[in-house]
Amino acid sequence: MDPLLLAGLLVILFAVFTVLKAVRIIPQARARNVERLGRYHRTLKPGLNFVIPYVDRVYPMIDLREQVVSFRPQPVITEDNLVVEIDTVLYFQVTDPRAAAYEIANYIQAVEQLTVTTLRNVVGSMDLEKTLTSRDTINSQLRGVLDEATGKWGIRVNRVEIKAIDPPKTIKDAMEKQMRAERDKRAAILNAEGQRQSQILTAEGDKQSRILRAEGQRTAAILEAEGQSRAIDQVFQAVHRNDPDPKLLAYQYLQVLPQLAQGSGNTFWVIPSEVTSALQGVSKAFTEALPKSAATRDELPPSAEMDEEVAKAAEAAAEAVADAQEAESPNGPRQLTQAAPEPAPFPGLDADRAPAAEHNRQEH
Repeated sequence: MDPLLLAGLLVILFAVFTVLKAVRIIPQARARNVERLGRYHRTLKPGLNFVIPYVDRVYPMIDLREQVVSFRPQPVITEDNLVVEIDTVLYFQVTDPRAAAYEIANYIQAVEQLTVTTLRNVVGSMDLEKTLTSRDTINSQLRGVLDEATGKWGIRVNRVEIKAIDPPKTIKDAMEKQMRAERDKRAAILNAEGQRQSQILTAEGDKQSRILRAEGQRTAAILEAEGQSRAIDQVFQAVHRNDPDPKLLAYQYLQVLPQLAQGSGNTFWVIPSEVTSALQGVSKAFTEALPKSAATRDELPPSAEMDEEVAKAAEAAAEAVADAQEAESPNGPRQLTQAAPEPAPFPGLDADRAPAAEHNRQEH
């Protein structure tokens, strides 16, 4: 092979390689630092960039996007001397490629160690219960400390999240028992509240039903009393409207008198003194001439009508006297007490009717 041709090929290859080293294309949201003769010269921006080959040194790309780094669980001691493992997640972004490359050797490792130390300081001032319930407070404190410390490194910490807090197994078992007891307590309270509410509602229902029943009974009693009052009033008005004489009332009194001794438990009863007056009124009524209606005058003769009325009156009087004699007898089941001395029976009867009535009374 001709040496001149070989030299020409080498020169062409060197020129192509030199051109390639002089041209650098940077993607979006990336950056590269350039050193010239060992000193920081500039930072290449996204797009087409030219450098001096063999003079400028281009460093690896730095990602300017927000990055997520998950650190392994770290043991942390709480204020009540319990060891818990806390797993954190860090969201950060490189804002200054020069500072990220020259202010810190490895900013990822630096951020991790700073997160661990800050987390131990924050959690060390809290007990276990507060640590488990104060994640937002821990996150805000971590973010404030990390953002302040990493600002000179060209890094901005956007968020710090605690992914998990794992207490010891014995503490987990105790917490589960406590939670179970708390749930049982709440269930018992809810059950008692339900029973109390049910009893209250039942008592209210009974109260309302009794009130309504009492109101119904009161209304019924009022209506019944009003009905009886109206009935008595109507009877009273009818009696007064028909204007009954004492003779009719005396006859009715004699009819009711035998019912006083009909009770099986009556062993003592009193014949009022008005009995003699009633008997006198009845006898007087039958001795007087009573007006007769047209129908009565047509059906019966005067003598037959008078004999029938006298017989009925005599029979009623005889029954009353017989009941009184039975009560006076020592072997009788009842006792008789007369409120006033009895006058002679049938004082108003005629001489021809009196012996018959007296005979009937003696027979009874």
